[in-house]
Amino acid sequence: MDFEAFPEKVWLSTPTMHGEELIYMKEAFETNWMSTIGVNINEVEKLLAAKLGCRYSVALSAGTASLHLAMKLAGEKLYGMPEIGKGALFGHRVFCSDMTFDATVNPVVYEGGIPVFIDTEYDTWNMDPVALEKAFEIYPEVRLIVVAHLYGTPSKIDEIKAIADKHGALIVEDAAESLGATYKGKQTGTFGDYNCISFNGNKIITGSSGGMFLTDCEEDAKKVRKWSTQSRENAPWYQHEELGYNYRMSNVIAGVVRGQIPYLEEHIAQKKAIYERYKEGFKGLPVTMNPYDKKNSEPNFWLSCMLIDPEFLCKQERGEQKALYIHEHGKSCPTEILETLAKYNAEGRPVWKPMHMQPIYRMNGFVTRDGNGRARTNAYIVGSVTDVGVDLFNRGLCLPSDNKMTPEQQDKVIEIIRGCFE
Repeated sequence: MDFEAFPEKVWLSTPTMHGEELIYMKEAFETNWMSTIGVNINEVEKLLAAKLGCRYSVALSAGTASLHLAMKLAGEKLYGMPEIGKGALFGHRVFCSDMTFDATVNPVVYEGGIPVFIDTEYDTWNMDPVALEKAFEIYPEVRLIVVAHLYGTPSKIDEIKAIADKHGALIVEDAAESLGATYKGKQTGTFGDYNCISFNGNKIITGSSGGMFLTDCEEDAKKVRKWSTQSRENAPWYQHEELGYNYRMSNVIAGVVRGQIPYLEEHIAQKKAIYERYKEGFKGLPVTMNPYDKKNSEPNFWLSCMLIDPEFLCKQERGEQKALYIHEHGKSCPTEILETLAKYNAEGRPVWKPMHMQPIYRMNGFVTRDGNGRARTNAYIVGSVTDVGVDLFNRGLCLPSDNKMTPEQQDKVIEIIRGCFE
Protein backbone atom coordinates (compact mmCIF):
# COMPACT_ATOMS: atom_id res chain seq x y z
CA MET A 1 0.00 0.00 0.00
CA ASP A 2 1.44 3.35 -1.06
CA PHE A 3 0.52 5.52 1.95
CA GLU A 4 2.45 7.86 4.17
CA ALA A 5 1.88 7.57 7.90
CA PHE A 6 -0.54 10.04 9.46
CA PRO A 7 1.57 13.02 10.61
CA GLU A 8 -0.59 13.24 13.73
CA LYS A 9 -1.83 10.05 15.34
CA VAL A 10 -5.40 9.01 14.65
CA TRP A 11 -6.68 7.79 18.00
CA LEU A 12 -9.22 5.18 19.06
CA SER A 13 -11.12 7.65 21.27
CA THR A 14 -9.82 10.68 23.15
CA PRO A 15 -11.42 13.46 25.20
CA THR A 16 -13.02 16.31 23.26
CA MET A 17 -12.84 19.48 25.31
CA HIS A 18 -14.82 22.65 24.66
CA GLY A 19 -13.71 25.35 27.13
CA GLU A 20 -16.51 25.41 29.67
CA GLU A 21 -14.68 22.65 31.54
CA LEU A 22 -11.83 25.03 32.35
CA ILE A 23 -14.25 27.70 33.58
CA TYR A 24 -15.76 25.33 36.15
CA MET A 25 -12.36 23.96 37.17
CA LYS A 26 -11.12 27.51 37.67
CA GLU A 27 -14.21 28.26 39.73
CA ALA A 28 -13.34 25.35 42.03
CA PHE A 29 -9.79 26.69 42.31
CA GLU A 30 -10.77 30.30 42.96
CA THR A 31 -13.39 29.40 45.57
CA ASN A 32 -10.97 26.89 47.15
CA TRP A 33 -13.48 24.01 46.87
CA MET A 34 -10.85 21.51 45.77
CA SER A 35 -12.04 18.54 47.80
CA THR A 36 -15.05 16.22 47.52
CA ILE A 37 -17.75 18.81 48.14
CA GLY A 38 -18.70 21.85 46.12
CA VAL A 39 -21.04 23.43 43.58
CA ASN A 40 -19.70 21.43 40.64
CA ILE A 41 -20.50 18.11 42.32
CA ASN A 42 -24.00 19.28 43.23
CA GLU A 43 -24.67 20.49 39.69
CA VAL A 44 -23.32 17.35 38.00
CA GLU A 45 -25.53 15.15 40.15
CA LYS A 46 -28.56 17.30 39.41
CA LEU A 47 -27.89 17.61 35.67
CA LEU A 48 -27.20 13.92 35.07
CA ALA A 49 -30.24 12.75 37.03
CA ALA A 50 -32.45 15.11 35.02
CA LYS A 51 -30.90 14.16 31.68
CA LEU A 52 -31.17 10.42 32.24
CA GLY A 53 -34.53 10.46 33.98
CA CYS A 54 -33.70 9.05 37.40
CA ARG A 55 -34.43 10.53 40.82
CA TYR A 56 -31.01 10.33 42.49
CA SER A 57 -27.37 10.31 41.43
CA VAL A 58 -24.16 10.15 43.44
CA ALA A 59 -20.89 11.41 41.91
CA LEU A 60 -17.99 9.04 42.57
CA SER A 61 -14.29 8.77 41.80
CA ALA A 62 -14.74 6.14 39.05
CA GLY A 63 -17.28 3.95 37.32
CA THR A 64 -15.60 1.04 39.10
CA ALA A 65 -16.34 2.67 42.48
CA SER A 66 -19.99 2.92 41.44
CA LEU A 67 -20.05 -0.75 40.46
CA HIS A 68 -18.40 -1.76 43.73
CA LEU A 69 -20.97 0.04 45.86
CA ALA A 70 -23.76 -1.33 43.67
CA MET A 71 -22.53 -4.87 44.44
CA LYS A 72 -22.36 -4.04 48.12
CA LEU A 73 -25.93 -2.73 48.07
CA ALA A 74 -27.21 -5.74 46.14
CA GLY A 75 -25.44 -8.20 48.41
CA GLU A 76 -26.77 -6.65 51.59
CA LYS A 77 -30.31 -6.51 50.20
CA LEU A 78 -30.18 -10.14 49.07
CA TYR A 79 -28.19 -11.75 51.87
CA GLY A 80 -28.12 -9.33 54.80
CA MET A 81 -25.15 -7.69 56.51
CA PRO A 82 -21.99 -9.73 55.99
CA GLU A 83 -19.78 -11.06 58.74
CA ILE A 84 -16.75 -8.92 59.55
CA GLY A 85 -14.06 -9.51 56.95
CA LYS A 86 -16.45 -10.96 54.39
CA GLY A 87 -18.03 -9.10 51.50
CA ALA A 88 -21.77 -8.74 51.02
CA LEU A 89 -21.74 -11.31 48.18
CA PHE A 90 -19.41 -13.74 49.96
CA GLY A 91 -19.75 -17.25 48.57
CA HIS A 92 -22.65 -16.39 46.24
CA ARG A 93 -22.61 -16.80 42.47
CA VAL A 94 -23.42 -13.79 40.28
CA PHE A 95 -24.29 -13.92 36.57
CA CYS A 96 -22.11 -11.48 34.60
CA SER A 97 -21.68 -10.31 31.02
CA ASP A 98 -18.81 -12.28 29.52
CA MET A 99 -17.65 -9.92 26.80
CA THR A 100 -16.75 -6.77 28.69
CA PHE A 101 -13.92 -4.94 30.43
CA ASP A 102 -12.92 -6.59 33.69
CA ALA A 103 -14.07 -3.54 35.68
CA THR A 104 -17.61 -4.87 35.18
CA VAL A 105 -16.71 -8.10 36.96
CA ASN A 106 -13.98 -7.32 39.51
CA PRO A 107 -16.34 -5.56 41.96
CA VAL A 108 -18.27 -8.82 42.31
CA VAL A 109 -15.06 -10.34 43.65
CA TYR A 110 -14.36 -7.32 45.86
CA GLU A 111 -17.53 -8.30 47.73
CA GLY A 112 -16.66 -11.99 47.85
CA GLY A 113 -18.95 -13.07 45.01
CA ILE A 114 -18.25 -15.73 42.40
CA PRO A 115 -18.77 -14.54 38.81
CA VAL A 116 -20.47 -16.95 36.41
CA PHE A 117 -20.15 -15.72 32.84
CA ILE A 118 -23.06 -15.63 30.39
CA ASP A 119 -22.16 -15.95 26.72
CA THR A 120 -22.72 -13.19 24.19
CA GLU A 121 -25.24 -13.08 21.33
CA TYR A 122 -24.61 -11.88 17.80
CA ASP A 123 -27.49 -9.38 17.54
CA THR A 124 -25.99 -6.79 19.92
CA TRP A 125 -22.72 -8.38 21.14
CA ASN A 126 -24.19 -8.30 24.65
CA MET A 127 -25.44 -10.85 27.17
CA ASP A 128 -27.50 -13.59 25.50
CA PRO A 129 -30.96 -13.89 27.13
CA VAL A 130 -31.19 -17.51 25.96
CA ALA A 131 -27.91 -18.33 27.70
CA LEU A 132 -29.07 -16.41 30.78
CA GLU A 133 -32.22 -18.54 31.05
CA LYS A 134 -30.09 -21.66 30.60
CA ALA A 135 -27.81 -20.44 33.41
CA PHE A 136 -30.75 -20.30 35.83
CA GLU A 137 -31.43 -23.95 35.02
CA ILE A 138 -27.85 -24.80 36.04
CA TYR A 139 -27.57 -22.36 38.97
CA PRO A 140 -31.14 -21.75 40.19
CA GLU A 141 -29.94 -20.15 43.42
CA VAL A 142 -28.45 -17.06 41.73
CA ARG A 143 -30.16 -13.75 42.57
CA LEU A 144 -27.96 -11.09 40.92
CA ILE A 145 -27.21 -10.28 37.26
CA VAL A 146 -24.57 -7.78 36.09
CA VAL A 147 -25.27 -6.53 32.56
CA ALA A 148 -22.95 -4.35 30.45
CA HIS A 149 -23.87 -2.47 27.26
CA LEU A 150 -20.91 -3.14 24.97
CA TYR A 151 -19.39 -0.22 23.04
CA GLY A 152 -22.47 1.92 23.66
CA THR A 153 -25.02 -0.57 22.28
CA PRO A 154 -27.97 -1.42 24.56
CA SER A 155 -28.51 -5.04 25.53
CA LYS A 156 -31.82 -6.85 25.00
CA ILE A 157 -33.05 -5.22 28.16
CA ASP A 158 -36.70 -6.29 28.13
CA GLU A 159 -35.78 -9.95 27.73
CA ILE A 160 -33.11 -9.81 30.43
CA LYS A 161 -35.42 -7.98 32.85
CA ALA A 162 -38.20 -10.52 32.23
CA ILE A 163 -35.83 -13.37 33.08
CA ALA A 164 -34.60 -11.55 36.18
CA ASP A 165 -38.16 -10.96 37.38
CA LYS A 166 -39.07 -14.60 36.73
CA HIS A 167 -36.23 -15.79 38.96
CA GLY A 168 -36.40 -13.05 41.59
CA ALA A 169 -33.01 -11.61 40.63
CA LEU A 170 -31.73 -8.05 40.92
CA ILE A 171 -29.87 -6.29 38.08
CA VAL A 172 -26.75 -4.13 38.24
CA GLU A 173 -26.61 -2.18 34.98
CA ASP A 174 -23.12 -1.26 33.81
CA ALA A 175 -23.75 1.65 31.43
CA ALA A 176 -20.13 2.85 31.58
CA GLU A 177 -19.81 2.73 27.78
CA SER A 178 -23.40 3.64 26.86
CA LEU A 179 -24.15 7.06 28.38
CA GLY A 180 -26.73 8.70 26.12
CA ALA A 181 -27.81 5.46 24.42
CA THR A 182 -31.52 4.65 24.61
CA TYR A 183 -33.69 1.53 24.59
CA LYS A 184 -37.31 2.11 23.56
CA GLY A 185 -36.75 5.79 24.18
CA LYS A 186 -35.43 5.35 27.72
CA GLN A 187 -31.84 6.10 28.69
CA THR A 188 -29.49 3.27 29.57
CA GLY A 189 -28.34 3.56 33.15
CA THR A 190 -31.94 3.61 34.39
CA PHE A 191 -33.10 0.01 33.82
CA GLY A 192 -31.33 -1.82 36.63
CA ASP A 193 -31.98 -1.96 40.34
CA TYR A 194 -28.56 -0.28 40.60
CA ASN A 195 -27.02 1.67 37.71
CA CYS A 196 -23.51 2.87 36.95
CA ILE A 197 -21.87 5.17 34.40
CA SER A 198 -18.27 6.25 33.78
CA PHE A 199 -16.48 9.48 32.90
CA ASN A 200 -13.13 7.84 32.15
CA GLY A 201 -10.82 9.67 29.77
CA ASN A 202 -11.94 7.90 26.59
CA LYS A 203 -15.70 7.85 27.24
CA ILE A 204 -18.35 9.76 25.26
CA ILE A 205 -18.08 12.59 27.81
CA THR A 206 -15.30 12.67 30.36
CA GLY A 207 -13.99 14.12 33.57
CA SER A 208 -10.59 12.47 32.97
CA SER A 209 -11.90 10.10 35.62
CA GLY A 210 -15.05 9.78 37.69
CA GLY A 211 -18.30 7.88 37.64
CA MET A 212 -21.89 8.04 38.81
CA PHE A 213 -24.27 5.82 40.75
CA LEU A 214 -27.89 6.20 39.60
CA THR A 215 -31.07 5.09 41.36
CA ASP A 216 -34.69 5.91 42.03
CA CYS A 217 -34.33 4.82 45.67
CA GLU A 218 -33.49 7.60 48.11
CA GLU A 219 -32.27 5.16 50.77
CA ASP A 220 -29.81 3.53 48.36
CA ALA A 221 -28.49 6.93 47.27
CA LYS A 222 -27.94 7.91 50.91
CA LYS A 223 -26.08 4.67 51.63
CA VAL A 224 -23.78 5.09 48.63
CA ARG A 225 -23.10 8.71 49.54
CA LYS A 226 -22.21 7.67 53.10
CA TRP A 227 -20.08 4.68 52.12
CA SER A 228 -18.18 6.77 49.56
CA THR A 229 -17.08 9.21 52.27
CA GLN A 230 -15.60 6.58 54.62
CA SER A 231 -18.99 5.89 56.25
CA ARG A 232 -18.65 8.76 58.67
CA GLU A 233 -21.58 8.94 61.09
CA ASN A 234 -23.47 12.12 61.94
CA ALA A 235 -21.45 12.92 65.05
CA PRO A 236 -19.25 15.87 66.07
CA TRP A 237 -16.17 13.60 65.90
CA TYR A 238 -15.12 10.95 63.42
CA GLN A 239 -17.48 8.10 64.23
CA HIS A 240 -17.47 4.94 62.09
CA GLU A 241 -19.87 2.04 62.52
CA GLU A 242 -19.43 0.28 59.17
CA LEU A 243 -16.84 -0.11 56.43
CA GLY A 244 -16.36 2.92 54.21
CA TYR A 245 -14.39 3.97 51.13
CA ASN A 246 -12.69 7.07 49.73
CA TYR A 247 -14.84 7.04 46.58
CA ARG A 248 -16.31 10.56 46.30
CA MET A 249 -15.71 12.60 43.13
CA SER A 250 -13.59 15.72 43.57
CA ASN A 251 -15.11 19.12 42.85
CA VAL A 252 -12.36 19.74 40.28
CA ILE A 253 -13.17 16.59 38.28
CA ALA A 254 -16.85 17.45 38.60
CA GLY A 255 -16.06 20.78 36.94
CA VAL A 256 -14.79 18.95 33.86
CA VAL A 257 -17.88 16.71 33.74
CA ARG A 258 -20.14 19.73 34.23
CA GLY A 259 -18.58 21.41 31.21
CA GLN A 260 -18.94 18.25 29.12
CA ILE A 261 -22.61 17.45 29.79
CA PRO A 262 -24.07 20.00 27.31
CA TYR A 263 -22.09 18.35 24.50
CA LEU A 264 -23.29 14.77 24.99
CA GLU A 265 -25.72 14.83 22.04
CA GLU A 266 -23.15 16.53 19.79
CA HIS A 267 -20.56 13.86 20.59
CA ILE A 268 -23.08 11.09 19.90
CA ALA A 269 -23.95 12.62 16.51
CA GLN A 270 -20.24 12.79 15.62
CA LYS A 271 -19.69 9.17 16.69
CA LYS A 272 -22.72 8.03 14.68
CA ALA A 273 -21.39 9.79 11.58
CA ILE A 274 -18.11 7.90 11.98
CA TYR A 275 -20.00 4.61 12.25
CA GLU A 276 -22.03 5.34 9.13
CA ARG A 277 -18.96 6.39 7.12
CA TYR A 278 -17.26 3.11 8.01
CA LYS A 279 -20.37 1.16 7.06
CA GLU A 280 -20.49 2.86 3.67
CA GLY A 281 -16.75 2.67 3.13
CA PHE A 282 -16.57 -1.07 3.79
CA LYS A 283 -19.17 -2.00 1.16
CA GLY A 284 -17.85 -4.87 -0.92
CA LEU A 285 -15.53 -6.10 1.83
CA PRO A 286 -16.33 -9.35 3.70
CA VAL A 287 -16.97 -7.49 6.96
CA THR A 288 -19.88 -6.20 9.03
CA MET A 289 -20.13 -3.44 11.62
CA ASN A 290 -20.99 -4.02 15.28
CA PRO A 291 -24.79 -4.50 15.19
CA TYR A 292 -27.68 -3.04 17.15
CA ASP A 293 -31.44 -3.47 17.37
CA LYS A 294 -32.63 -0.68 15.05
CA LYS A 295 -36.24 -1.20 16.06
CA ASN A 296 -35.78 -0.74 19.81
CA SER A 297 -32.47 0.93 20.49
CA GLU A 298 -30.29 3.87 19.55
CA PRO A 299 -26.62 3.40 20.59
CA ASN A 300 -24.28 6.22 21.46
CA PHE A 301 -21.82 4.73 18.89
CA TRP A 302 -18.94 5.18 21.33
CA LEU A 303 -16.70 2.81 19.39
CA SER A 304 -17.14 1.61 15.82
CA CYS A 305 -16.16 -2.05 15.45
CA MET A 306 -15.96 -4.48 12.55
CA LEU A 307 -16.31 -8.25 12.25
CA ILE A 308 -14.60 -10.24 9.50
CA ASP A 309 -16.72 -12.89 7.78
CA PRO A 310 -15.57 -16.38 8.92
CA GLU A 311 -14.53 -17.65 5.50
CA PHE A 312 -12.34 -14.55 4.93
CA LEU A 313 -10.36 -14.87 8.18
CA CYS A 314 -6.69 -15.58 7.55
CA LYS A 315 -4.66 -17.86 9.83
CA GLN A 316 -4.16 -16.18 13.22
CA GLU A 317 -2.87 -17.45 16.55
CA ARG A 318 -3.00 -15.56 19.82
CA GLY A 319 -1.09 -16.41 22.96
CA GLU A 320 -1.50 -14.69 26.30
CA GLN A 321 0.37 -11.56 25.21
CA LYS A 322 1.46 -11.99 21.59
CA ALA A 323 -0.20 -12.87 18.29
CA LEU A 324 0.92 -14.23 14.92
CA TYR A 325 -0.81 -14.38 11.56
CA ILE A 326 -0.17 -15.49 7.99
CA HIS A 327 -1.34 -13.14 5.26
CA GLU A 328 -3.60 -14.75 2.67
CA HIS A 329 -4.82 -13.11 -0.52
CA GLY A 330 -8.39 -11.87 -0.15
CA LYS A 331 -8.36 -12.53 3.60
CA SER A 332 -7.27 -10.75 6.76
CA CYS A 333 -7.56 -10.90 10.56
CA PRO A 334 -7.70 -8.46 13.47
CA THR A 335 -3.98 -8.83 14.19
CA GLU A 336 -2.99 -7.93 10.63
CA ILE A 337 -5.36 -4.96 10.48
CA LEU A 338 -4.34 -3.57 13.87
CA GLU A 339 -0.63 -3.92 13.12
CA THR A 340 -1.11 -2.26 9.74
CA LEU A 341 -3.06 0.64 11.24
CA ALA A 342 -0.32 1.10 13.84
CA LYS A 343 2.29 1.18 11.05
CA TYR A 344 0.46 4.20 9.61
CA ASN A 345 0.10 5.88 13.03
CA ALA A 346 -3.55 5.01 13.66
CA GLU A 347 -4.87 3.33 16.79
CA GLY A 348 -7.33 0.44 16.89
CA ARG A 349 -7.61 -2.37 19.39
CA PRO A 350 -9.00 -5.91 19.72
CA VAL A 351 -12.55 -6.26 20.98
CA TRP A 352 -12.79 -7.22 24.64
CA LYS A 353 -11.32 -10.63 25.34
CA PRO A 354 -14.16 -12.59 26.99
CA MET A 355 -13.90 -12.88 30.75
CA HIS A 356 -14.09 -16.68 30.72
CA MET A 357 -10.87 -16.70 28.66
CA GLN A 358 -8.98 -14.51 31.14
CA PRO A 359 -6.43 -16.37 33.29
CA ILE A 360 -7.87 -14.89 36.48
CA TYR A 361 -11.37 -16.27 35.73
CA ARG A 362 -10.72 -19.46 33.78
CA MET A 363 -11.97 -21.66 36.61
CA ASN A 364 -15.28 -19.79 36.90
CA GLY A 365 -18.54 -21.02 35.43
CA PHE A 366 -19.40 -20.11 31.85
CA VAL A 367 -22.79 -20.73 30.23
CA THR A 368 -23.71 -20.67 26.54
CA ARG A 369 -27.20 -21.01 25.08
CA ASP A 370 -26.31 -24.69 24.57
CA GLY A 371 -25.61 -25.18 28.28
CA ASN A 372 -22.48 -25.27 30.39
CA GLY A 373 -19.75 -24.12 28.03
CA ARG A 374 -16.66 -24.36 30.22
CA ALA A 375 -15.48 -27.63 28.69
CA ARG A 376 -15.62 -26.10 25.20
CA THR A 377 -13.70 -22.90 25.88
CA ASN A 378 -10.83 -23.82 23.56
CA ALA A 379 -12.91 -25.71 21.02
CA TYR A 380 -15.23 -23.08 19.58
CA ILE A 381 -16.72 -23.33 16.10
CA VAL A 382 -16.24 -20.16 14.02
CA GLY A 383 -19.58 -18.51 13.35
CA SER A 384 -21.49 -20.93 15.58
CA VAL A 385 -23.36 -20.46 18.83
CA THR A 386 -21.00 -22.78 20.69
CA ASP A 387 -18.99 -19.85 22.11
CA VAL A 388 -20.03 -16.55 20.60
CA GLY A 389 -17.66 -14.43 22.69
CA VAL A 390 -14.60 -16.34 21.48
CA ASP A 391 -15.83 -16.10 17.90
CA LEU A 392 -16.25 -12.31 18.15
CA PHE A 393 -12.86 -11.96 19.82
CA ASN A 394 -11.17 -13.90 17.03
CA ARG A 395 -12.87 -12.01 14.18
CA GLY A 396 -13.57 -8.54 15.60
CA LEU A 397 -11.68 -5.31 16.22
CA CYS A 398 -12.34 -1.75 17.35
CA LEU A 399 -11.66 0.91 14.74
CA PRO A 400 -10.30 4.45 15.19
CA SER A 401 -13.41 6.25 16.47
CA ASP A 402 -12.18 9.58 17.73
CA ASN A 403 -14.78 12.24 17.06
CA LYS A 404 -12.04 14.71 16.08
CA MET A 405 -10.96 12.43 13.21
CA THR A 406 -11.63 14.17 9.90
CA PRO A 407 -13.54 12.48 7.05
CA GLU A 408 -10.31 12.55 5.04
CA GLN A 409 -8.45 10.73 7.81
CA GLN A 410 -11.23 8.19 8.07
CA ASP A 411 -11.21 7.64 4.31
CA LYS A 412 -7.50 6.82 4.56
CA VAL A 413 -8.17 4.41 7.45
CA ILE A 414 -10.78 2.68 5.29
CA GLU A 415 -8.35 2.37 2.36
CA ILE A 416 -5.65 0.98 4.66
CA ILE A 417 -8.06 -1.70 5.87
CA ARG A 418 -9.15 -2.48 2.32
CA GLY A 419 -5.51 -3.02 1.47
CA CYS A 420 -5.23 -5.72 4.13
CA PHE A 421 -7.62 -7.91 2.08
CA GLU A 422 -5.58 -7.60 -1.15
